[in-house]
Amino acid sequence: MTTSDRDPATSPKRRPPGWEAGYADRLVTWLRGLVAGAGAEGLVFGVSGGLDSAVVAGLASRAYPEASLGLFLPCGSAERDLEDARAVAKTFGLPLKIVELDKVYETLLGAVGDAAPEPAPGGAQREKLALANLRVRLRAVTWYYHANRLNRLVAGTGNRSELAVGYFTKFGDGAVDLLPLAHLVKAEVRELARHLGVPEPVIARAPTAGLWPGQTDEGEMGLTYELLDRFLLGGEVPPEVASRIRAMGQRSEHKRRPPAVPGF
Repeated sequence: MTTSDRDPATSPKRRPPGWEAGYADRLVTWLRGLVAGAGAEGLVFGVSGGLDSAVVAGLASRAYPEASLGLFLPCGSAERDLEDARAVAKTFGLPLKIVELDKVYETLLGAVGDAAPEPAPGGAQREKLALANLRVRLRAVTWYYHANRLNRLVAGTGNRSELAVGYFTKFGDGAVDLLPLAHLVKAEVRELARHLGVPEPVIARAPTAGLWPGQTDEGEMGLTYELLDRFLLGGEVPPEVASRIRAMGQRSEHKRRPPAVPGF
């Protein structure tokens, strides 16, 4: 069954045309309210060269044009990541601070790795994921160092699609003070990006967390954003895809909740 063959009742629930302008204004107001309520003075966020961080940068530039700091934190990153991050910062007139984490990562890995000489139970793939998450958590430490010293809040870049299936690192890119894109699926983030004026090469780029060479979000999740978005918006997807999404959501539920405490 093709998209055009489907009954409108089973098609995704789309936002009305032109929704982006009003929604962006509401997000800017929301950001200012949270920052003021916390007694903070602005925002700090990662700028990876990807779509989601570019949209957060665009919103931050409207909310706090004089008190927003973008951090590009290379750790095994591709050269294009820096090029795109610089393009985003230039587009929105934001300062971009580059903090090299490769040496810090190697030092930390040397320390913690020596304490775990036995092979990972899940094999090479499990070890690969542990190393990738270590990089992401180093970035979170850096965000909060700068946020603390500047009295600012850390803005996260996770969107509804990623949050729903747990495609984020606990205490890594999930360690933030606020998530302005949490109600937007990936396709909606892309629409908002065009409204804000995110550079087209960033919008068109295949989503990647840059965790290892050739890594892509869709490859790691094992499904496309198009299908994931459709499911989350109430559209029809193949049964096996729906089952996979539900299972991913169930397995990652602990990521979306505060630490568990005894109920007795």
